[in-house]
Amino acid sequence: MRSRGRLGLLGAAAGAALLTPLGVWSRLKTGGEDAPGPTLVPTDLRARDPRATPAARRAYALLAGLENDARRGRPSRTLIGQHVELHNERYNAVYGDYRGTKPPGYYYRKARDITGRLPAFVELDLGPGYGQPGWAVGEARSYSRAWPSCRPMWGYTDDAVDLAVGVWAGLPRAADGSYRPSGGHTDCSSGTEARLPENGGEPGGLVGFSFHQPYPGSPVKGFAQTKHRASPGARDDGWFARVITPGSSENQALLYDLAFLADHLAYLADCGVPVLLRPYHEMNTAPGKGFWWAGQDPAAFRALWRLTYDYLVHRRGLHNLILVWSPNSWDGGYGHDPSPYYPGGRYVDVVGVDDYSGSPADPFGGGAWTEPWYRGLERYRRPRIVAESFHVPLNAARPETLSRTPWVLWTVWGQALTYDNVSTPRQKNTPDDVKRTYYSPHVATGQPFT
Repeated sequence: MRSRGRLGLLGAAAGAALLTPLGVWSRLKTGGEDAPGPTLVPTDLRARDPRATPAARRAYALLAGLENDARRGRPSRTLIGQHVELHNERYNAVYGDYRGTKPPGYYYRKARDITGRLPAFVELDLGPGYGQPGWAVGEARSYSRAWPSCRPMWGYTDDAVDLAVGVWAGLPRAADGSYRPSGGHTDCSSGTEARLPENGGEPGGLVGFSFHQPYPGSPVKGFAQTKHRASPGARDDGWFARVITPGSSENQALLYDLAFLADHLAYLADCGVPVLLRPYHEMNTAPGKGFWWAGQDPAAFRALWRLTYDYLVHRRGLHNLILVWSPNSWDGGYGHDPSPYYPGGRYVDVVGVDDYSGSPADPFGGGAWTEPWYRGLERYRRPRIVAESFHVPLNAARPETLSRTPWVLWTVWGQALTYDNVSTPRQKNTPDDVKRTYYSPHVATGQPFT
């Protein structure tokens, strides 16, 4: 049968470095591209990167196959994803659904605690540094106690990278001088034990990274420094142009930040892990309202994206990347038409939306929930995802969401999986909502914990 043959190809491994999350893919059906029909998306990542790794090509082919099935009107599945804010889990006692710091990967494991199943995709964040000075560039691991001088609140970067390896290849992971076979390691600065959640020791899903990058040149790397209002651009109209001008001191500061990102992505590349990388998200917010890269002249933003692409792919040789472009929902208020900010198909593999406009009970536009964004992204001929949402896709208010809008992937933001934000109480997902999503035939989960 054709669909089984395709899954067999996706699941083929050429050694341990190319392990495939069969727990996700064995339950999916994807069609071929031999029938006429609507405009389809490319299925071979080499159309964008001729040197793309086999693992990255398989991961992208899965996403593209699901997208093309949806475009043909065939039965499809949505990979359910979970964002994990490791810096907040480890260091912020008021974060999440109970008071007190959390073990790393708490919200990855929380989905399993509620449903018995794991997410099919986990996105982590390599920024913003949690308020500490400087990056550590040139050394991707801190276990030597020299990176970065064993300062507090840096251990989350180790956990983020190691959780990504473990989601892709299995937790507990093999002993490698960092994590022990038990799945734990000693935090460099505190001497305390950090332990990642287990997932049965087998491949469990796809992984991604966002990068809440503080403004280039920021002496402190923290979330406050990601905002436009904290950046030099809030006071100097020419600052952003210098950031994207090769040879300027601002451009050198940008490349220094990107070197920190690339060091960790390179470690993942060495481990054979493909990464959905989502930089410079929500770029279409109003000027001065969002991140330092947002609300800029569209041509300048496209130049920033292409400069970053050139550094990561060409200068650093990272070919394990699947590039994700995700504007904010363009509701005419916080988010505006994102099309002028699109860098072009030569630089983007997946398109998405950070959807915080409306809710299941009160969708934006009064129609089907998320449908304006789903239809609006169709033109880009790329797999479509919900990159951020406070809500799981299926709940009592909108049980039909994925049959109306069969997104390829849907990621729930961090603590929103269970935490009721008192300022916006409709953000809460009940356990029944989470179960309804994870048990749906429209949804693909990760490997069940056994």
